[in-house]
Amino acid sequence: MPANVDELVVRVADICTYKWDMIRNRPLAYLISGFAGGAMVVFGATLALAVSAGVPEKLAPGLSNLLMGLVFMFSLVIIMVSGMTLVTADMYIGVIGIFHRRISWGWFVWGVTLGYVGNFLGSMFFMWLISKSAAFAYMPWLVRAHAIGVAKMGQTAGQIFAMGIVCTWMLQTAAILYVKAEGDIAKIAMAAYGPLAFVAGMTEHCIANIGFLALPLFQQDVYLDVVSRMPEVTPVILHWGFGQFGWAHNQLFTVLGNLVGGILFIGIVFQLVSHPQRVMEIYRDKKNHMLRL
Repeated sequence: MPANVDELVVRVADICTYKWDMIRNRPLAYLISGFAGGAMVVFGATLALAVSAGVPEKLAPGLSNLLMGLVFMFSLVIIMVSGMTLVTADMYIGVIGIFHRRISWGWFVWGVTLGYVGNFLGSMFFMWLISKSAAFAYMPWLVRAHAIGVAKMGQTAGQIFAMGIVCTWMLQTAAILYVKAEGDIAKIAMAAYGPLAFVAGMTEHCIANIGFLALPLFQQDVYLDVVSRMPEVTPVILHWGFGQFGWAHNQLFTVLGNLVGGILFIGIVFQLVSHPQRVMEIYRDKKNHMLRL
């Protein structure tokens, strides 16, 4: 039988203890786990780009988004099944761990920071490697990658922030239901639903965006050379900075939105819905009393 909400938050708190024990005692291992998780995320991004390039909008406006989500969804499956680190999942895990006195806010901030650094390095390295292969440096993938970059980096701070909240609200609902689910099939279904929803829904995920936005920047010289022979195209110049069409601009407000979505709408909501007395009864029945009173 699947866990109820009270059992669920205790399970999540146990995961928090396991993860933050690695952060405290084996930070390099945690960083490597984050590196692998970041690479797995942008592996999904490359698949999404591969299948959506060249799909005409007039055929069906949402078709390319659906195709992207259907292949991207396997990225979270391999992360969750392999046990690698995705910082946006650690956001809700850590905040529930705080409520259960497994970690402090200071350790939460350090864990999320270390997880982000690992994911950043893995995502950037993977996309740099893809850019060196030239596999996506040809039409229509070159143009599609640039169009995704323009669409994401051209938004205002408020628009990015709002869709960052929606993203982790969708994604971490699936992630916490993965913990609740019993059996491999149910777990895989929950892990697949989250990224399918946030990619098809055109939301903003900080780690996915590292890769989605880095590739057109790595290949921008090639793109500009190609469109210079296309007089009907007026290219938009992308950059790494904080202004409009900047990588850092999108990343900053996506991270902030993801934090609010994961902490406020998942971690805190599930904790408040759980019954404090029943949670204490679960702890009294546990052989290892991890909750410190």
